[in-house]
Amino acid sequence: MNPHIWWYLSRSAGIVAWIMLTASVLWGIVLATDLFPKWRRNAWLLSMHRWLAGLTFFFIAGHLATLLLDSYAQFRPLDFVVPFASMWRPTAIAVGVVALWLLVAVELTALAMKGLSKKWWRSVHIASYFVFWAVSIHAALAGTDTSKTLYTVTAIVALAAVVFAASYRALSHHLPKRRPARASRRPAALRTAADDDAAGTR
Repeated sequence: MNPHIWWYLSRSAGIVAWIMLTASVLWGIVLATDLFPKWRRNAWLLSMHRWLAGLTFFFIAGHLATLLLDSYAQFRPLDFVVPFASMWRPTAIAVGVVALWLLVAVELTALAMKGLSKKWWRSVHIASYFVFWAVSIHAALAGTDTSKTLYTVTAIVALAAVVFAASYRALSHHLPKRRPARASRRPAALRTAADDDAAGTR
C-alpha cells in the first residue's frame, strides 16, 4: 500500500466537502430568493439543501478520520477541536477548526429550528457564509493542492458563484419575493418548513 494513501484520501475528502458546502450555500440562496421562478420547487430545493449539508458533514468526517490515520502531519483529535493546538500549520488549521464549530452550530440550530425563535435562528444560520469563506481560506493555507490547475479553476468558480449569489441575495433583500402560483397548493406544513428555511438565509 502507498504510504501516503491516507494523505491523498484526506485531501480528496476535504476538497469534496468544500464543494458540497459551496453547493449547499448556493442552494440556500436560491431557496431564499426568487431565482428561477418558472422552474423552482421549494420543497425540492429545501430537501436538496439539507442533503448537501449532510454530505458536507460526511466528507468532513472522512477528511478528519483519514488525517488521524496519516503519519505525515501527525494530527491528534485535540487538533481538530481546539484552535492553534496543532503544531502543523497552526493558523491554517485554526481557521478550519473555527469553521467546523460554526458549521456544527448552523446544523444544530437547523435541526432544532421549530423550537427556536426565527430571529435567533436566522442570526446563527447566516454564519454559513462565514463558514464558506473560512473553509476556503483553510483550504488555501493548509492544502497542498493550491498549485494544481484543477484546484485553482475549482476555487475560482466556487468563489465567483458564491459572491454572485450572495450579492444578488443582498440586493434583492428588500424586494418582494415572487412565488410560483402552485406554491399555494402545497400542504401548509410543507410551506412552513420551506419558507422558514428560506427565511434563515436572509
